[in-house]
Amino acid sequence: MTETSDTRSDTGEAPEAPRSRLWRLMRYVPLIAPVLLWSVPCWILLHTGQHWPSPVAPIGTALFALGLVGMPLAMAQGHGRRQRDGAAIVGDTLLGGSWVLFTWSVLLGALLRPALAVAGVGDGQDRARIVTWAVLGTTAVLLAWGYAEARRVPRVRRLDVELPRLGAGLDGTRVALITDTHYGPLDRARWSARVCETVNGLEADLVCHTGDIADGTAERRRAQAAPLGTVRANRARVYVTGNHEYYSEAQGWVDLMDELGWEPLRNRHLLLERGGDTLVVAGVDDVTAESSGLAGHRAHLAGALDGADPDLPVLLLAHQPKFVDRAAEHGIDLQLSGHTHGGQIWPFHHLVGLDQPALAGLSRHGTRTLLYTSRGTGFWGPPFRIFAPSEITLLVLRSPRGPAAS
Repeated sequence: MTETSDTRSDTGEAPEAPRSRLWRLMRYVPLIAPVLLWSVPCWILLHTGQHWPSPVAPIGTALFALGLVGMPLAMAQGHGRRQRDGAAIVGDTLLGGSWVLFTWSVLLGALLRPALAVAGVGDGQDRARIVTWAVLGTTAVLLAWGYAEARRVPRVRRLDVELPRLGAGLDGTRVALITDTHYGPLDRARWSARVCETVNGLEADLVCHTGDIADGTAERRRAQAAPLGTVRANRARVYVTGNHEYYSEAQGWVDLMDELGWEPLRNRHLLLERGGDTLVVAGVDDVTAESSGLAGHRAHLAGALDGADPDLPVLLLAHQPKFVDRAAEHGIDLQLSGHTHGGQIWPFHHLVGLDQPALAGLSRHGTRTLLYTSRGTGFWGPPFRIFAPSEITLLVLRSPRGPAAS
């Protein structure tokens, strides 16, 4: 692996596109979401004809009110200036639990109750109570399963990716991708070590981390990130920043990854050479870097490719899938991204789709550019993954000209 570019990110690049619809919507979420998440299930489960014996409805209503008040307070204590991990765990868990309860209250309230009426099951009170118990049972099962899914070591997803410009000497190049590890309030040092052991078992030529290492500063999460230093690659280990680094002193994470033996590709590239053929491996800072105010942090693709032979195939690391528009304009062959978590907790993927062009898997953009979007290796915030499993990805790069002659 040969380094050929060290262009810094404060060189010129077109400004970031106007803020998306999702960003504009998100401004109002902190005000509206808690009320909806707690009041809608409260109404559907307790006050739509169940006629619960006293004191079920008053106590249940009080519990929902406690969640409505307690969740934002816990999240403010956990993710605000004080950064209290215990409060963050409580707030995040309540957020995930309320989202699942809200979702299934609405779905089963809208679908199951009419179905029971058509089937002639019981009277109005019976049907209302059946819906309540169905919602509570479904929520409990999904949260238990989702917690187990979030905490387990991800399964390895393997796929071949053909790149038309890839030379025969590079056919079979193994690229391992981890991303969105999100080390955070829940101590996952042992999980981190097991993930790294799994990656080592893939015997990859190139290992990539496409950002969102942690929630918290490098100093605060060092113990959880330390196993990344044990990752082995035949050629190189490369890393780019994600948006969450810019909430937590991004330069500290760049420095720690460098200390752990990873190559931070901050708007520059390396060359991977094998069998007489060459692949450009480039990386850019996350698209949120410029607004962070950190000197020298900015997504600058032209700088990342500065000095590279334009006839060579390019593998680009960029945290967010939406960077693929710029990648396609520059004729990038393959972009690797994370960020979406595959939605993490169904059906949140519908909101993610408002902001990103791809949710998970391989997709084509323009005439040449392929994008692989990982569902992420860890989880953000709520410790649940529901219908959006985590992954460690092994991409085997293929040349249309086949393997080099031995």
